[in-house]
Amino acid sequence: MFHALSDRTRRDILRRVLAGEQSISRLAASYPMSFAAVQKHVAVLERAGLVTKRRSGREQLASGDVEAVRSVTSMLDELEAIWRGRIDRIDVLLTETPGDPSPTPQPQED
Repeated sequence: MFHALSDRTRRDILRRVLAGEQSISRLAASYPMSFAAVQKHVAVLERAGLVTKRRSGREQLASGDVEAVRSVTSMLDELEAIWRGRIDRIDVLLTETPGDPSPTPQPQED
């Protein structure tokens, strides 16, 4: 999922298809790249489970999976909490002197 979301164009495509089902042709018209390139971006999003495609006649229609996006959001929130905790612990370690649990006074600048 994170690989799929690492590209700005794919994030924009996802934003558009979350707002409503879009044909791949219509999506392709929105970007300065070939139809095939947009198809590849949609395929990456589909493999990640963020987008579903269906055929309607000759058109391929893409729609966003809101639950999958919520899942990504939840994972990111968990990762953020883990890293914030680690950073807080590093800050505490940096302000302590060996053998002294109290913070070390910072030198004052003149």
